[in-house]
Amino acid sequence: MKIDADRCIGCGFCVRDCPVEAVRLHKKKAVINQEKCTSCGVCFRVCENDAVIFERAVTEGMVQCDACPINCLIHPGYIGACQRYRNDEGNLVRVTPIQTYDSVQNIVGPEQPESIRRPLITAIGAGTTYPDCKPAPAIVYGRTNNVDVVTVVTEAPLSYSSLMLKLDTDVQVGEEGADVLSGKRKVGMVITEQYGSKMLSIGGVNLLTGENGFAVARTITNIANRERVRLHIKRGSKLEVQVGRPPVIDGIQPESMRVGCGSATMGLFAPLFRESADEVIVLDSHLTSLMSEHTAGKFVGAKPSGICLKFRMSTPGRYFGDHGHGWGGTSIVNPLDVISGVDEKIARPGMRILITETTGRNGALFEFREDHTFQEIALSTKAANVLDAIASSCEPSLASAVYMGGTGGSARAGVTRYPIKLTAAVHAARACLTVGGAPVYVLPGGGINFLVDVERVKAGSFSWTPTPATICPIEYTMEREEYVKMGGHVEAMKPFSSPGSEIQA
Repeated sequence: MKIDADRCIGCGFCVRDCPVEAVRLHKKKAVINQEKCTSCGVCFRVCENDAVIFERAVTEGMVQCDACPINCLIHPGYIGACQRYRNDEGNLVRVTPIQTYDSVQNIVGPEQPESIRRPLITAIGAGTTYPDCKPAPAIVYGRTNNVDVVTVVTEAPLSYSSLMLKLDTDVQVGEEGADVLSGKRKVGMVITEQYGSKMLSIGGVNLLTGENGFAVARTITNIANRERVRLHIKRGSKLEVQVGRPPVIDGIQPESMRVGCGSATMGLFAPLFRESADEVIVLDSHLTSLMSEHTAGKFVGAKPSGICLKFRMSTPGRYFGDHGHGWGGTSIVNPLDVISGVDEKIARPGMRILITETTGRNGALFEFREDHTFQEIALSTKAANVLDAIASSCEPSLASAVYMGGTGGSARAGVTRYPIKLTAAVHAARACLTVGGAPVYVLPGGGINFLVDVERVKAGSFSWTPTPATICPIEYTMEREEYVKMGGHVEAMKPFSSPGSEIQA
């Protein structure tokens, strides 16, 4: 990597973003330490004045890393851009050795004893602790695995609650940050996408206590109870969602979610792609791939095709896509539109180009002609087979949801006279929080904030109250000795003999 001093304006972007701190400013000009430099290309990509000259030259003692698509060139004694690998006398060495469980156990933290992982009873149908200073509606004790345990239950009204709705599809639903509407009322927003899924956040305390709070509480509750709900993304799609079933987007029900991004699809099916065509383009809204440049394509022997794509390159063979209602969730409706040009010195008349997407739902085969145009031809058997292979590897499109709540407030008073001790016990795994008997993930840090998969909770267990808040069945289970130590309401305990029996008076 080199710097054109005449073009460099000393903005410092390259210094700021260089992952190995190989760039510094000297007299308001960027200077690269060539021994530290790994030719990762970050400085080239962030320079707004075209002052970086991208050159990759292998010198004596240098090692090329193949752990990711960057392919860092690492000088002896130095590390790659990811900080994970070092050139140790010509050998690529992982900086951190493989860790055993024993070496990280103190970080992983304590596990809950088997005896308290399941509540004696659930809070479903228990009623609510109100006012919270009185004992919870049901506090029972019994024996599990020869250990005396106590379960405290309440159907808690939670203003601090929300729901994460996950739609497994590559179909575009709306821009990140766009409002999610129920009728004309805002109940949430579109948030960042996850691998193969669109994510919607519904609710949260600010929306629940806002002008549309009743609609928000009802929407969270209906989704959590696995009822069918109609939503609309502002300047986006109309949705019909029901947890456990495929979403309906603008009246169309997607069949499957993508097998992976375009780059992952290339990595998964490169051998089959190589057999089916001379060049393959996998369209994807995040990472579109080009076989001849991609590491996986080179691995299976794909030759340069001279084809250039309209999208911006991430790393060789991987291009940042865009969003739209075309193939692979991109704006590409006509597959040939992804090709911005052809290097006629490299392109070979007669070569075949397969264009598809990450679900294998759409696919087209083209032949490059003598007059430098592309002619669509019938899918060959091998091309059809690779599309079938992609499609059969995709999971079904599905709507799922995670309910998030905060129980670190006044409802703890129904459990113990010293609420902070309950919080400490939950985080120390001495008390187990469950929702309708379902296991939860307790978020780290302060308070008792949890996540629960609503499909693991009995349908109809959630409700709402026009304070407004959602009502969630909460159980705390712990050893009886622990409950006594935290100042629990032992005077309100009732015995419980066995699963399936009634609570004794």
